[in-house]
Amino acid sequence: MQLGAFSISLTVKNIAASKAFYEALGFSVFEGDQDQGWLIMKNSSTVIGLFQGMFDKNMLTFNPGWDNNAQPLETFTDVRDLKASLKAQGIDVESEAETGPAGPASFTVIDPDGNPIFFDQHV
Repeated sequence: MQLGAFSISLTVKNIAASKAFYEALGFSVFEGDQDQGWLIMKNSSTVIGLFQGMFDKNMLTFNPGWDNNAQPLETFTDVRDLKASLKAQGIDVESEAETGPAGPASFTVIDPDGNPIFFDQHV
């Protein structure tokens, strides 16, 4: 099972302050729009997302079909197959959004300690 690119999505109270803090740690903006309340930042191969007003909790994020530079992978496990595999193992899917049999889709599961894990496929 290939989960795709991994990042931590952080719920922040003040995106400008959080951006400055993570820049001091050596991160730089990779993608996003601060005016919309979201930034993706990188330090080498480490990726974090800063999200103001979008999520209730910090969460683990996997992007099937992408590498750590948000470039499409030639082969990958589709998010629908990941979801079916997890459901077959008895893992409850918290929320899901599908647009069809292929392409962008997402779902969320909650680990035993209440941590959300977001699977978000863009390709």
